[in-house]
Amino acid sequence: MTPSTDKELNGLDNPSFMSEDESHHCASPDHAAQGPEEGKGKGQSSKLAYTVTDMPPWYLCILLGIQHFLTAMGGLVAIPLILSKELCLQHDLLTQSHLISTIFFVSGICTLLQVLFGVRLPIIQGGTFAFLTPTLAMLSLPKWKCPAWTENATLVNTSSPEFIEVWQTRMREVQGAIMVASCFQILVGFSGIIGFLMRFIGPLTIAPTITLVALPLFDSAGDKAGQHWGIAFMTIFFIVLFSQYLKDVPVPLPSFRRGKKCHFSPIYVFQIFPVLLGLSLSWLLCYVLTVTDVLPTDPTAYGHLARTDTRGDVLSQAPWFRLPYPGQWGTPTVSLAGIFGILAGVISSMLESMGDYYACARLSGAPPPPKHAINRGIGVEGIGCLLAGAWGTGNGTTSYSENVGALGITKVGSRMVIIAGACAMLLSGVFGKVGAMLASIPTPVIGGMFLVMFGIITAVGISNLQYTDMNSSRNIFIFGFSVFAGLTVPNWANKNNTLLETEIIQLDQVIQVLLTTGMFVGGLLGFILDNTIPGTQEERGLLAWKHSHKGEADNSQLISKVYDLPFGIGTKYCAVSWFRYLPACPKKVPGGKKMDELKASGQESSVKASLERDSEIGADTRI
Repeated sequence: MTPSTDKELNGLDNPSFMSEDESHHCASPDHAAQGPEEGKGKGQSSKLAYTVTDMPPWYLCILLGIQHFLTAMGGLVAIPLILSKELCLQHDLLTQSHLISTIFFVSGICTLLQVLFGVRLPIIQGGTFAFLTPTLAMLSLPKWKCPAWTENATLVNTSSPEFIEVWQTRMREVQGAIMVASCFQILVGFSGIIGFLMRFIGPLTIAPTITLVALPLFDSAGDKAGQHWGIAFMTIFFIVLFSQYLKDVPVPLPSFRRGKKCHFSPIYVFQIFPVLLGLSLSWLLCYVLTVTDVLPTDPTAYGHLARTDTRGDVLSQAPWFRLPYPGQWGTPTVSLAGIFGILAGVISSMLESMGDYYACARLSGAPPPPKHAINRGIGVEGIGCLLAGAWGTGNGTTSYSENVGALGITKVGSRMVIIAGACAMLLSGVFGKVGAMLASIPTPVIGGMFLVMFGIITAVGISNLQYTDMNSSRNIFIFGFSVFAGLTVPNWANKNNTLLETEIIQLDQVIQVLLTTGMFVGGLLGFILDNTIPGTQEERGLLAWKHSHKGEADNSQLISKVYDLPFGIGTKYCAVSWFRYLPACPKKVPGGKKMDELKASGQESSVKASLERDSEIGADTRI
């Protein structure tokens, strides 16, 4: 086995993952820090196989990375397919496969940037549905409606210059709007505005925001699963069986250890790979039912989308090798209407990402993200949107809630796993056949996975209420009203969009997008009510929120290990004195304490002189 970077002197891969009888198991950080008597009462559900800074063996990184990629793949594939109709590409399957490969490739780049230089948590970056609504609204304008002849397959010549110009002009318009709007997100992130606002954001803001990330998606999950409920329930059955019922059942697998010959060690495979195993078995079942013609061949029949050959044309036409590049569809164009619409999606995406950061930190065994890490995370997401616009995915990027749900199920929070998943995305984007093959996963299988993942995300959002006093009528009102309004207002706005028209197209788009985004409505209401209705710090949960990871938060080395920039940037190698004034850089002082901690204790003035003398601070340079 490849040794972990955090291994102890005993030479084991992960001390918390190997028992005395050499069997792999999971132990939470809390349990490891406690004595044996204190740890006895801990439930199995709180255990982590690998935390954010752990280094699993290389083969586990690859397999777990592929699992995270597959978890995010449903959304990555769905967005280009949804956009294809408005881009006049419904009859051009080859270009659709190019769009899928492009979004895979760009998502891999953005994930690497986020894990290495952004918030540095194990979280996948990919296309976001928050950008989809304003994009569709922009393409529905009379100027951009598809010509009638593009809707007739017999009249479409996909290689003709006329057809290529029709869809590429629309794509370039979307690209320009995304690139300009992403500059706003970059400014908000790296200027520290997000970090400043975090002092006003507590559990009663985060809880409805995260909860409303998943709750409104019940319709999408139901539509996909409803294509064949039998296949969807089979997928759910496998994932639940492996992740909940068989998680403590070891499987003897070949193992290698220094000083010993090849031997078998009990490894808890079902706990680590429940999603990958569940998807693979359901996919295999669909293949068997397809080749035996048990599933209907009629496209209009119930269950047809459970077949594995419904996208066979994409697989046969996709090239073996194709490298996406910026400007591949031409020079982007810009319009004011598109920019204002996409800006609404940017705001919603930032709120969703902030909630995802906290949820991801909790599920990966990391301390709550400090302000400088959140600033960097939002700023790097803005850079990711800029790259997505330049490459021409037709969408932006955001932190993937599905990935957070996978962390909760697998109990593996290592960021090296996400780096491996990002590399899988890059390869899938370069090798067109791989991307096309992954895109052939049947719709009901994806729907079944979504039902499990979105349920986990909803529960993670509600779990933030543990820090608040839920016996308080104030808190019950804020959370209940925020969530219910976050479901009600978007539903009404979707059905009565004509009542919101102001005869100003740009303003209409902004209002429509904001009011139809549940996480924005609920999060904004929670933020306003929590900061205006009188309540004590303890009642609001702010004290418990700040000290929920007190043991970790007091350890500046752990915070630095998780959230500081890699390769010694800003600390050991690339250290300059003015770095500490940047909102995206940690403000360290001699002794390892943070400036914010010294402000709270009144010691800030006593270290200013030493800060000027000592700008070089040692730091761990590992990725």
